[in-house]
Amino acid sequence: MSSKVEILAAIRSQLQQAVELPSLDEDWITYDNPLEQFRESLAAVGGNAIVVENVAELDERLAEIEAFSSAKKTCSLVAGVGRPNVDLDGIVDAHDLEDIDFAILPGKFGVAENAAVWITDAGVKHRVIYFLTQHLALVIPADAIVNNMHEAYSRLEADPEFSTDKPGFGTFISGPSKTADIEQSLVIGAHGARSLTVFLLKTQSPSDDRSSR
Repeated sequence: MSSKVEILAAIRSQLQQAVELPSLDEDWITYDNPLEQFRESLAAVGGNAIVVENVAELDERLAEIEAFSSAKKTCSLVAGVGRPNVDLDGIVDAHDLEDIDFAILPGKFGVAENAAVWITDAGVKHRVIYFLTQHLALVIPADAIVNNMHEAYSRLEADPEFSTDKPGFGTFISGPSKTADIEQSLVIGAHGARSLTVFLLKTQSPSDDRSSR
């Protein structure tokens, strides 16, 4: 008997009986103040969350960020924010976005337990901008914070706007890019944005209407 046959026979002898999948009807973690928990969770993973009343205040707070004020090439898909000098719709080859310093982009909602923000490519010609930019700011409604990932996926399944049945791109982003694979040393910005700021907008939902650019 060959070694291969012996190994396969040993594996087959250890097969376990199939069991039912665990129930998702559990007491998932919730928070008294999901927005504040989101801010704490984002800080813990290297990002920063700023609550603003309106677009005007958002623009003011954005100008206080050194990475934005010193940026040479910026783009924005949030109307009235950022005074961008790069028009994403005018870019044909996504490789031309490799030197974008700062991008202000819309997010859909956030998750309090891990500071994840759901983003899609709706209205975004080059979705790679979420990952190529040196610094990233996401804008989401302040009241669009769910407690946990279970609620997040329930929202994706129930809301037609975020339906997972639709073709397209969507993912969660939590904090700036980071890795600790090499010598257990944390490196920020290894594979994407070097910083992430999430603006939580109270009185006006973010828009991808680019008419103001």
